[in-house]
Amino acid sequence: MASSGLEAKAREAFIDDHFELAIDLYSQAISLNPNSADLFTDRAQANIKLRNFAEAVADANKAIALDAANAKAFYRKGMACIKLEEYETAKTAFETGASLAPGDSRFTDMIKECEKRIAEGVEELPKKLADKAPEHVMTPNNGPPAVAIPSEGTTISSTKPRYRHEFFQKPEEVVVTIFAKGIPADRVVIDFGEQILSVTIEVPGEDAYHFQPRLFGKIVPAKCRYVVLSTKIEIRLAKAEAINWSSLEFSKNVAVVQKEIATSSGYQKPTYPSSKPKGVDWDKLEAQVKEEEKDEKLDGDAALNKFFRDIYKGADEDTRRAMSKSFVESNGTVLSTNWKEVGSKKVEGSPLDGMEMKKWEY
Repeated sequence: MASSGLEAKAREAFIDDHFELAIDLYSQAISLNPNSADLFTDRAQANIKLRNFAEAVADANKAIALDAANAKAFYRKGMACIKLEEYETAKTAFETGASLAPGDSRFTDMIKECEKRIAEGVEELPKKLADKAPEHVMTPNNGPPAVAIPSEGTTISSTKPRYRHEFFQKPEEVVVTIFAKGIPADRVVIDFGEQILSVTIEVPGEDAYHFQPRLFGKIVPAKCRYVVLSTKIEIRLAKAEAINWSSLEFSKNVAVVQKEIATSSGYQKPTYPSSKPKGVDWDKLEAQVKEEEKDEKLDGDAALNKFFRDIYKGADEDTRRAMSKSFVESNGTVLSTNWKEVGSKKVEGSPLDGMEMKKWEY
């Protein structure tokens, strides 16, 4: 069937509220006519109906790349970004769309809505920070990279992804590596949103690779950058806040770790206001609290975690390397302090009684 016939059937399915069928038909039409911006724009609308907002953003971005004057694509992108709480990105999309379609009042209305949401977020931020616990979480090297849990913000391809990806983090940035060998730089398209990373790799004769995660935390798009190397693509995401990401991708089931105070050399202890009340010795009070924490009797997991932290804090470099390597490679089931034992081999997982180890597939 020709692309036009599939497109007509997709539109009929959409009108009848058969959105999954519409997406399937649009995808078939796109495989026959991959340079049609309208097909990507219409599939974005169907994805929005199914709450596949990250996929809708990817489709809108592709439509815009094919036709930069496509006002409808900018509108679709803006609507999907609002649902993802990407208000700055949505506003930019609506503003561009408004310049392309000056007589369309929908863009003006949505720009005002974005400004309202942005203002509400600015007012809410101090309260959220004040509600966070003042304690700090210590993990080796900011914690081992956690296995990301697929969420509604992740684009899932109909075929198994061809390229493996990993990430690690620093206080100020997250580095994502996609192991794609021999890919020309002009075949790679990467976009950054407030909380979205969009990666597209197009190789002639193969299906396009899309990686569109909704990120664990917000980033600063203007400060993000990437480089295409001979064996991989390295992406550096500038964190909007110096918080520890427990995974690369957003999940409603994962709580955000409290804000950390970061410097170029690591973490520094909090400073206190100069206008402190007379009679209160804050340095002495801090010392007393630390002494109480040191003497506190802990039970269960809390005691075990404190034990491991104390070992890591006072360990030499080889011991720290052994702890980090064994913990990461065993998926958190083995913690060794013997570098001679684990340094030259991969540490296999050791499941608890009644549990089964399963290999993660990228």
